[in-house]
Amino acid sequence: MARVTAAVLKARTPRRKTEELPHLGLTPRPRPWMRALGLTAVVLLGAWLGLLVVGNVRVPVGPMNTTMALRPSFTGGTKINVSPLGALSLDSHHAPVRLDVNVDQLDPVRSQALVDHPERLSGLQDEVTDDIEHGTLDLALRSCIAVVTGATALGLAVYRRPRPALAAGGLALTLLAASGGTAYATWNPQSVLEPRFSGLLSSAPSLVGNARSIVTEFDVYQKELARLVTNVTKLYDATSTLPAYAPDPTTIRVLHVSDIHLNPASWKIIASLVDQYKVDVIVDSGDTMDHGTSAENGFLDPIEDLGAPYVWVRGNHDSLTTQHYLERMKNVHVLDDGRAETVAGLRFAGIGDPQFTPDRSQRAGANASQELAGARLASALRDQRGAGTPVDVAVAHEPSAAREVDGEVPLVLAGHVHHEETEVMKYGTRLRVEGSTGGSGLRAVEGKYPDPIQASILYFDRDTRRLQAWDAIELGGLGLTTAEVSRHLPKENQPGATGSPSPSGSTPRTSGSPSP
Repeated sequence: MARVTAAVLKARTPRRKTEELPHLGLTPRPRPWMRALGLTAVVLLGAWLGLLVVGNVRVPVGPMNTTMALRPSFTGGTKINVSPLGALSLDSHHAPVRLDVNVDQLDPVRSQALVDHPERLSGLQDEVTDDIEHGTLDLALRSCIAVVTGATALGLAVYRRPRPALAAGGLALTLLAASGGTAYATWNPQSVLEPRFSGLLSSAPSLVGNARSIVTEFDVYQKELARLVTNVTKLYDATSTLPAYAPDPTTIRVLHVSDIHLNPASWKIIASLVDQYKVDVIVDSGDTMDHGTSAENGFLDPIEDLGAPYVWVRGNHDSLTTQHYLERMKNVHVLDDGRAETVAGLRFAGIGDPQFTPDRSQRAGANASQELAGARLASALRDQRGAGTPVDVAVAHEPSAAREVDGEVPLVLAGHVHHEETEVMKYGTRLRVEGSTGGSGLRAVEGKYPDPIQASILYFDRDTRRLQAWDAIELGGLGLTTAEVSRHLPKENQPGATGSPSPSGSTPRTSGSPSP
């Protein structure tokens, strides 16, 4: 009877859930999403460790010894480190992995062979292309092994069971394959046309050729990466310093500066750029001064010794006193009221800022006055075209005035806003706004961080007088020593483009009235 009673009581007693018996040493099972999150963390960390430990490939590329590696990245792309000269960054693809190429050293035996037999340089590019192709395949195979091994090993260490460890390895391989597929889908072989230079390399954009050769010769990624390595080889062999820039004789080089704001360091920077890039003409889109007083006029004296003609328009910090002082200086071309001049093979026209506001005030009717000034410039451009002397480049200080010449000229330059930007407007005119070449002058100390010093080198075809490419140059502001040069090409000049659009081929504006 006792046994029956015990059995009945046991049957009627509800079984306690596992989580209600912590005193028995039983732990609750984690939720599925927590398990998935933990596995993902193990996979990512293991794959990253695997790439760090065994994901590097040493590849002899021509006469150079390089190391290639894949690294996790939010933006993707390719980074080429040329120690000790700096680095180049290319927007080659968009994926969670970045290709790093480190140029470790120049092999003395192979480089000496090139010195002794310079005729071998003609075949070096094909050799480098093959080396890069084999190195990339080796890197892909090794990366697969690295991520699978790393994720599996970490999974085994964390879970202590083979099944989740193998799952981690499989998931890592799947993620790497997905990243590779994304990189392939977004692969941009023309990314080498617009590299970003940093470090000392920012002083040597000639490493990837001048504007003319970029437009006509750069077509595939591997081939041009080979060209880069070939040129770096020549650089190491020739000298320990950076090479002089070799300009293309078919190219007109224009240095665009703006908003110097009384910064004396700007003249040394401008003179250096003129010398290095063999600049044909300098264009200043205004605000050279800060208050426009006659006491500041002496600041302008170095302009005569910069080594190139100086085209200038008045900004809202430049007074008529400033303008009259510049008009008396040799080699300076002051543009105002739509006046046009041919300088260094290009025809420029410009207009001064209609306002003089050195105190940074905003006067009533400011926008209307800018639009009227732009309309006067647009009218002058039409008159020039009607007279058979079309203008190649228009210049204004404020972008709002520059926008009024849309459809009347291929390119218009402006400043004022202290940051660079570029756009092709509705009727085909390209607007190029320059940042502050003076790093915003003394006002740079007002903010938490100094403003960068910005300028641009614009490359024009000497025959068509159309913009072919431009290098955007950015230097660290007050107290900083960083430098970066990024090359840009208009879409119509990139390989495969059918032609170069210009305002003459677009829908003309019916009047000089402001755009809506």
